[in-house]
Amino acid sequence: MPGLGGLWSDLTDLVLPIGCAGCATRVPTLRQGFCPRCVDELESLRPAPTTPDPVPPGLPPCVALGPYGGVLREGLLAYKERGRHGLARPLGALLAEVVATAVGRPGPVTLVAVPDTARAARSRYGDHLERLVRPAAARLRAAGWPVRVLRPLRALPRPDSVALDSAGRAAAAEAAFRLRRPAPAPATPAGTVVLLDDIVTTGATLAAVSRKLRRAGMTPKVAAVLAATQKRHRR
Repeated sequence: MPGLGGLWSDLTDLVLPIGCAGCATRVPTLRQGFCPRCVDELESLRPAPTTPDPVPPGLPPCVALGPYGGVLREGLLAYKERGRHGLARPLGALLAEVVATAVGRPGPVTLVAVPDTARAARSRYGDHLERLVRPAAARLRAAGWPVRVLRPLRALPRPDSVALDSAGRAAAAEAAFRLRRPAPAPATPAGTVVLLDDIVTTGATLAAVSRKLRRAGMTPKVAAVLAATQKRHRR
């Protein structure tokens, strides 16, 4: 059963000797999966606006915790690809900080995460973004933010984006999501609609999801992500 996989990962992260998710160093104490040095690096990051180049049509203003590198990159890889599901709590808390910065003034927010495909969710023992949203929402609520979490979309099978160029990513993203039936939310949700993802590269996925939500009357005002890849310019 998929749920048992996630539970086992969380338990082993607590009771077995395991390396830091950021640097793989084995230390006597880890703070939710990270050694003190890596915790310091993560806590030094400050959410800031990020803009893919070129900007895909429909992409809302995007805020990222930091560039996709260093401890942040390793932590995300450990969480998504190496079964360190216990990292959802610290990473979700960091995502809450990005949401707070992106929205600005505390107030009602509706969080909508980019959904995993069924295949990806099976391989990861659950939707990895859904796991991040729970602690993110909890942290915002604890700080006094009225929070609603919606799942208005489902993801359809799509090709691996690693092998696609920018145009291919955009085309695949456009056909990759479908609104659930019946509609799971009112036409105009209360508060600011915030689109969530873990990593932004070209912005094609976030833009495609934003366009789908806009057609359903849920226009995202901002996107909040943990990491933004840096475009490499050829010399």
